Amino acid sequence: MTAEPRSPAPRRQIVEPGLPTVAVVGRPNVGKSTLVNRLVGRREAIVEERPGVTRDRTTHTAEWNRRRFTLVDTGGWMPTRQRQSRLDDAVAAQAETAVTDADLIVFVVDAAVGITEEDAEIAGWLRASGRPVQLVANKVDNLGSPARSASELAELYALGVGDPAPVSALHGRGAGDLLDLFVARLGEAGAFERPPGGRTADVPGVALIGRPNVGKSSLFNRLLGEERTIVDERPGTTRDAVDTVVALPDGTTYRFVDTAGLRRRARVRGAQATEYYSTVRTVKALDAAAVALLVLDASEPVGEQEQKLARQVLDVGRALVLVLNKWDLVDEYRREMLERERDRKLSFVGYAPLVRTSAATGRGVDKLLPAIGAVYEEWSRRVPTARLNQWLADAVDANPPPLHAGRSVRLRYATQVATGPPRFRVFTTGELSPGYVRYLERRLRDTFGFAGTPLDIAVRVRPRWEDRT
Repeated sequence: MTAEPRSPAPRRQIVEPGLPTVAVVGRPNVGKSTLVNRLVGRREAIVEERPGVTRDRTTHTAEWNRRRFTLVDTGGWMPTRQRQSRLDDAVAAQAETAVTDADLIVFVVDAAVGITEEDAEIAGWLRASGRPVQLVANKVDNLGSPARSASELAELYALGVGDPAPVSALHGRGAGDLLDLFVARLGEAGAFERPPGGRTADVPGVALIGRPNVGKSSLFNRLLGEERTIVDERPGTTRDAVDTVVALPDGTTYRFVDTAGLRRRARVRGAQATEYYSTVRTVKALDAAAVALLVLDASEPVGEQEQKLARQVLDVGRALVLVLNKWDLVDEYRREMLERERDRKLSFVGYAPLVRTSAATGRGVDKLLPAIGAVYEEWSRRVPTARLNQWLADAVDANPPPLHAGRSVRLRYATQVATGPPRFRVFTTGELSPGYVRYLERRLRDTFGFAGTPLDIAVRVRPRWEDRT
């Protein structure tokens, strides 16, 4: 099979939600993620004692004295000579990008260890960047008098990046003073005065989910038009949920979220804390999203894990697009098998559109954005009550409901009570069989569409005697 040429994705604007950005950088295992969790006031970033847990840069919203700003957590930066793999290079590149985009850089060092060779190289890099830097001396667990603290931290002035702010991210000591510093320095730079761009929470989320190593991060980067997440051949490279708000050329805005690959439950039980929290973050990202992109590896059979993920999307009521990635790697026979596997194993989400892509070459990725927009519109759709009741009358005329307890059942009226996903209530004089409810769902889809979104149809029984009251 002839390999297709790599086609670069068009660069799309990364939306600033109107908040100043603070990037947290430093060498591995100095407590950057612990500090981020302390400053945002909740456990957002994954923390583990071993170094190298954080890889991609992740964003989190913090607030202090009624000032909101974005904290960017990054992986540990290492000098070039110490990097042993492409993954190390990619982690460093993510940190360097965060520094370039930030209004303020927070340089975290381990005060208990003192200045290391890596700290000195990072300080030189930050000085050369010309960006404002706030030095943070972490793991100062026994803060004494101001004079004693200044004496203990005196050697850190040799880094040449300003006064060190002593904190204990683990115990929270000094965190309030550090936040005061952030707000003051951002205010002096006018970072709070930029025009607001809208809150991220108001932007519909699109979560990319799937098993490990199906190409979610590659697809995520293609959609954004930049290397936002690290891509590596080894499964499990992405550990935390990485989200980016993107403005598309047509004016629509989405919050794309790349998630860690969901493994089988048995594997997660015996896994390290990192995998456990990766799974928690993925589930949380799906709950917060409006649309889920279930990414499947076209070169591998559709299995039980894909069924469970699709069922999870259905259970939480999110719009769904099935993505067959790595389409360039399959032959004609495998393509026919995929159609059969989909019909057999994913029939319960047969309403979801299917998009065939190759994140490696960019093939088919341009079809994803229209599919996302279409299913989100259907997920948010509301049908006028008059049209809905005309549909109900036509459905009953075509196929009256079966008897219940030997008596005929009359369908009084129907109404839509919510959107996202669409929820309907049908009021009757008796119970409806599950088969007849499925018939009503099919008629709803035939009449109004609702492609890509689950439907909730609940039956409310109002006995005949209520007509006489």
